[in-house]
This record gives sequence, structure tokens and C-alpha cells, in this order.
Amino acid sequence: MSVRVQPITRDEHLAFVAGRPSASHTQVPSWGEVKPDWEAESLGWFDGAGQLVGAGLVLLRPLPGPRLPGLPRHFAYLPEGPLLDWHEPGLERLLEPMLTYLKGRGAFAVRMGPPVVVRRWSAETVKAAIADPAARRLRDVRATSYETRAGRVADVLRHMGWRETPAGEDGFAAGQPRHVFQVPFAGRSLEEIHDGLNQQWRRNIKKAEKAGVKVVRGDLSDLPVFHELYTETAERDGFLPRPLPYFQRMWNALTAEHPDRMRLYLAYHDGEVLAAATMLTVGDHVWYSYGASTARRREVQPSSAVQWRMMSDAHELGAAVYDLRGITDTLEESSPLLGLLRFKVGTGGEAVEYLGEWDHPLNRLLYKGFSLYLSRR
Repeated sequence: MSVRVQPITRDEHLAFVAGRPSASHTQVPSWGEVKPDWEAESLGWFDGAGQLVGAGLVLLRPLPGPRLPGLPRHFAYLPEGPLLDWHEPGLERLLEPMLTYLKGRGAFAVRMGPPVVVRRWSAETVKAAIADPAARRLRDVRATSYETRAGRVADVLRHMGWRETPAGEDGFAAGQPRHVFQVPFAGRSLEEIHDGLNQQWRRNIKKAEKAGVKVVRGDLSDLPVFHELYTETAERDGFLPRPLPYFQRMWNALTAEHPDRMRLYLAYHDGEVLAAATMLTVGDHVWYSYGASTARRREVQPSSAVQWRMMSDAHELGAAVYDLRGITDTLEESSPLLGLLRFKVGTGGEAVEYLGEWDHPLNRLLYKGFSLYLSRR
């Protein structure tokens, strides 16, 4: 099969995404507008008959410093993409023309995140692993199910010269998460989803209802309120917050592409916003994106109220998956991220491991220098 890769229009890209059973929010055209430091381009894969058989959003980042004539300049990144048939025989024939095209665009290296599931762990399996002192990493725990074809994809990538991007000590990679927690919604009623929550989740939702917490949808004008809570959350939990303009840019870009691509939810109690969160949707896949809360009046469980409202709305939208995004791979009791894993396990969903991110150096010297630059940032 002869395949060529070339730029496609925004409409062609969106039409291809609409025809897929699943696509990441980082692989729609609007995501490029969220990342102004990168040059974004929609790419299409065409077969010999001229049919579009794949698509991807590539982000191109220039090397820092002065440009030297004749040297490649860009780091090319396809987060959680591209959108291809990853299990098709002859995967090399889909990836080689992409590398050729990006090399011609001046890329010295390419990074991608194949949306290929490797294995899954049920909530019960994860809970048992957390309680087991001998269990140190999720990767060492026997999975509930395996995707046997994922190993073949990894073998093809290694044979082609792709390198797996290593995760950090906490199990998180530098880019998109390898391990996520998802709640399957397909074929389940909202009542069944509620019954799948653990006792603590159900109790907290009921507490919020009895306390009179009201969750409403916000809009662009409510983002400063969300960001104030988000900044407080960052200070409390020890992470570096994104600036308000990032969320404003995200709102404008994503909602212009589709009115339900991004939603904002605010939990009120006695006239005060106590918690807020953003939700992203592409097709039948819904993500809990960013959450924020104040330490005040936590006993009324505003964050639980926000989560349940988002899950309820996601179900109403016809979601097949409610995705709570990244989780840690470590099961060590000393890890500050273990509490987040426990919280997500309470949904009764499943931990999911993807194939992770992979790099292909096109110019090894520049790739090595850029990797060193990133490690020192």
C-alpha cells in the first residue's frame, strides 16, 4: 500500500475525527491554538486511491537560539496521536512517510504518543495493590486484561528506530500521561454508574446535596473565579499553575470549534464558589481536565458535587468513557500522588496503560542537545 502524507484543511481534519470511535482532545485542530509557542499543522495520510486513511495534529517547536543555515530547526510533536489504524499490518508504511514529510519541514526529531492501550487494571485490583505492602509499582501488578497486539506495535517502533520516552520517578512522563484512570460509560445507565462508585464517593455526593451545594455551568467570564481557586489549589498541592490567559485561550479556541468542546462547572454554597472544574469532549470521549477548590468549607463536599454533575452531563451527552486523566504508577505510601489515585479509584473505573510517548531522532546531535536543554529547564 502506497501512502503519502501531506497537509490537510481544518474541515478535512475535523471530518476525519468525527468518523473515528475515539480521538484525543490534543489531536483536534483547535488544540494548536492553545499552544502559541508551537506552529501547528493538520496532516493527512492518503492511500493509493486518494482516500484519507489517517490524520494528525503536529506541533512544531523551533530550537532556541539563532538559526543556522542548512540545519533542521524544529522538534515535531504529535500528542496522543496520530490517528491511524495502529494494528494494521505494515504499520511502517504509515509512519515512514510521516518521518519523510516532517524531515522536509525541518524537523530534527519527532515525538508521538500512539493511542494504543497495553493493559487495564480494575478498581478492585488497584485497591488491593495499594493495600499490599509488597506492591511498589502498578506496572508490577498483574493486570485484569491485556491488549496482546500492543506488543507488536512496540516491536515495529523499535525496529524503525523509535525510542520510548522514559517516565519520571512518579510514573509521569514529560508529555501526556502513560497511565490514566477511566470510567466506562458505554451500555450503562446513570444509576449503574452511581452504584459503581465506592461508599465514600456516594456519601460525599449525598452530603453535598443535603448541604445545598449547587453546581452550575460557567462561561468565559467565570474563568477568573476558577483560576483563583486553581491557584490556591496549586499552592496547597505544590504544583506550578498555568496562567489565566492559558485557560482563556483554551476556552476561546475549543468552544469556537465546537460549543461543547470545553465546559466549566462551578460549585456554589451560600453564594460563594468553593470548587470548579473544566470538562473536555471529543465525540464520545469526555475528560475531567482541570480541578480547583478552596480549603474553606470542605465538609460540604463541593468537589464531589462538581464531579457528579460532570459525570451526569457526560452520560447525557452519550459518553462512552469518562476519563479522569493521569495517575501515578507508584503505589508507595510515601508518594504525595497516592491520594489522587485513591480518589480516582473510588469511581469504580479502571486504570489504563497506554503505549506511552516515543521519539525518533532525525538528527542525533541536535536531538541530544535538545534533550539536554529540556532536562535543565
